[in-house]
Amino acid sequence: MKKTMVRVGILLTLMTGILTTIQAQSFNWVSSKDGKFWKQNSEKVQNRAVGKTDVVVKGTEKLSTFKAFGTCFNELGWDALNMLSSTQQELVMKQLFAPDGEMHFSVGRIPMNANDYARSWYSCDEVDGDFQLKYFNVDHDKQTLIPYIKFAQKYNPDITFWISPWSPPTWMKINHHYACKTGKFNDLPEDRQVNLFTDDQFIQDPRYLQAYADYFCKFVKAYRQEGISITSVMYQNEAYARTEYPGCAWTADGTARFIADYLVPTLTKEVPGVDAYLGTLNTNRMDVVGKILSNDKLAKSIKGVTFQWEGGQILPKIRAQYPDYSYIQSESECGWGEIDWKAAEHIFDLINHYLANGCEKYVFWNSILADKGMSTWGWSQNSLIRVNSQTKAVTYTPEYYAAEHYSHFIPAGSVVLGYKESGTNKKPILVMMTPEKKYVVIAGNLADKKQIMSVKLGPHYLNADLDAHSFHTFVMK
Repeated sequence: MKKTMVRVGILLTLMTGILTTIQAQSFNWVSSKDGKFWKQNSEKVQNRAVGKTDVVVKGTEKLSTFKAFGTCFNELGWDALNMLSSTQQELVMKQLFAPDGEMHFSVGRIPMNANDYARSWYSCDEVDGDFQLKYFNVDHDKQTLIPYIKFAQKYNPDITFWISPWSPPTWMKINHHYACKTGKFNDLPEDRQVNLFTDDQFIQDPRYLQAYADYFCKFVKAYRQEGISITSVMYQNEAYARTEYPGCAWTADGTARFIADYLVPTLTKEVPGVDAYLGTLNTNRMDVVGKILSNDKLAKSIKGVTFQWEGGQILPKIRAQYPDYSYIQSESECGWGEIDWKAAEHIFDLINHYLANGCEKYVFWNSILADKGMSTWGWSQNSLIRVNSQTKAVTYTPEYYAAEHYSHFIPAGSVVLGYKESGTNKKPILVMMTPEKKYVVIAGNLADKKQIMSVKLGPHYLNADLDAHSFHTFVMK
């Protein structure tokens, strides 16, 4: 397991005091390379740039305000956690969720019904034609997800939650199956596959649409009874992915119809205060997303928009057109089970992109998995923490450190002052200011050779040599 005492001490040092200038100041510097994580150093500001200035910050900018990092609670993650001793479990959960831990996760995503990291397909009501939802229950979740969530609440009682389904109950769908596409891990006949962008897999009948809106409310209420408060909902995970695992294809018209005419009015009536977002969007097609948002009723009823995978490519354009929405990165990309430094670099770059472009929350996918991270439907994926099912050894993966270079040092309420996306020199940089008025500069060098970073902070410059393929966080002392 990781050593934590030194690093907790570092954080306390970094976060004490309130400074409004950086004259004669130095920065604590934490850096990581493949196999050499969390090296500690310091760097003083200078009066001139070394090389070309990468980012210029006056200190008065406020591009966006960041609120929280978090993760999704999945059944296979719960199974991996339970392979460990109670002592190991406690340490892992503390590192992920405790305010004095390492990752400081304070938002959780909950799948409504099974997702691709469930043990198998299930929903809260598989009784065909149960429009009154008489048979609705969360008994399945009480065996896995709810204990997992309560474990996180033990270390962070203030954690907030949002939900999204991967698939509605099968009887609400035109092909009466949880999947969209035939695959070797499901039993969907080929003649019952659906198409993206042209098919509404959900039955577009008012009885079904209203029952599904009621279903969301029942889920929120059932979790409240378990002491878990859900503050927002997303209507569908990746409506534009043709999945062999649980999924549901929606058209732009079907999306707008369900959210504006059924979901939001029902939430407002039954669980007031629970916000609806458009998401999670996994398409880069501006025509599709634009058509949804052109529905005036929908546009006025949603709190914001959430993006993942290809959806992140159009985040800047959508945000420019709709600057008043709240934006969330809803699922960090999972890779293919590589668990290597290259995958970590991709995540580091991804976090820079989403935070730089105004996302107030960033949600990681699986925090912990066993072995190669194989899903129930045959997809091996990365995770922040890996458990060896035979030896019970715990590995904090390179992706963990990539994430920690951000989440460990960016408290809620920090504002983005400036940034540089990766670009041709593969040098992403993000400059933030904490509520305590401390500058935080996060930089990566993803190139094959050493590069100089120079960031202008008011009248001074933070200059540093960045080793090839390395991550860095600088925090004002």
